[in-house]
Amino acid sequence: ARRCRGRSAGRRKRSMAAGAGGLVVAAALLLALAGPRLVPAELTDGNSEHLKREHSLMKPYQGAGSAAMPLWDFQGSTMVTSQYVRLTPDERSREGSIWNRVPCFLKDWELHVHFKIHGAGKKNLHGDGLALWYTQDRLVPGPVFGSKDNFHGLAIFLDTYPNDEATERVFPYISAMVNNGSLTYDHSKDGRWTELAGCSADLRNQNHDTFLAVRYSRGRLTVMTDVEDKNEWKNCIDIAGVQLPTGYFFGASAGTGDLSDNHDIISMKLFQLMVEHPLEDETVDWTKIEPSVSLLKSPKDNVDDPTGNFRSGPLTGWKVFLLLLCALLGIIVCAVVGAVVFQKRQERNKRFY
Repeated sequence: ARRCRGRSAGRRKRSMAAGAGGLVVAAALLLALAGPRLVPAELTDGNSEHLKREHSLMKPYQGAGSAAMPLWDFQGSTMVTSQYVRLTPDERSREGSIWNRVPCFLKDWELHVHFKIHGAGKKNLHGDGLALWYTQDRLVPGPVFGSKDNFHGLAIFLDTYPNDEATERVFPYISAMVNNGSLTYDHSKDGRWTELAGCSADLRNQNHDTFLAVRYSRGRLTVMTDVEDKNEWKNCIDIAGVQLPTGYFFGASAGTGDLSDNHDIISMKLFQLMVEHPLEDETVDWTKIEPSVSLLKSPKDNVDDPTGNFRSGPLTGWKVFLLLLCALLGIIVCAVVGAVVFQKRQERNKRFY
């Protein structure tokens, strides 16, 4: 009888150990299968070896104060000084922009922007914001932060004023938009209908330097910020499935309305990324690619998401957390119930020995 009880106890221990091991394995599998997770891209350290000077704007600005710059054109209220390029002064109803003259034919690139947005306006009494562009057309003024609507290409908006009173987002707010000319930017909703992803960033009226990095490589768009005086990049936007052609132009623009700010560009540095592409990419005419994004979710679905953040899958953020939490609780409950049932069955079997 003692030998039988010993074997029964041994089986119970092995079963409990197996249940615990199964719980760990199941949890690991759930974490792995919860949905696609994009790891923030490693940005370049600014190695001058890959700096493309023909697409970069740096001090001292050649031709400062003249009607044109050798590699850059500007228009509107833009003023070039020895220390910065001011797209708009802190005055109402101003628009300004600066555009690279040379089209970019790089497939993989990274843009580092040193900027400053500042003014006398207090909380929510300033605007409107700054935009960074990689587009087909250049030097065309318009209603979207001083540049044209229905553009072809990529825009990164640094929006400092919430036009939508019902929004739950915290401003300033950074967002990304890819357009093939068919989409209109809706200022009344802060571009929410056409936004791909975004994040809040405390980038206005800072006493330290503020930076933004935009990286495009093998169909992946990454936007990161360095606005907290920590000398480190913080992930803001990471989207896969982005298609951008070559031969477009880089630029920056800003606009003010009833509210205003100084919108300054200190530098824009473009770096070439040395990336290997599949052999079939050699047969593609990259200048003919239509700007597009392959999403599993329409940007219009974003209207019910106050954060505006989604990547390339339907499950992100708190939804993934709740799913994991419910799944883990279910596994724990099943394990406990199974252990109790197994123990009662073993106790019932003892009466036969």
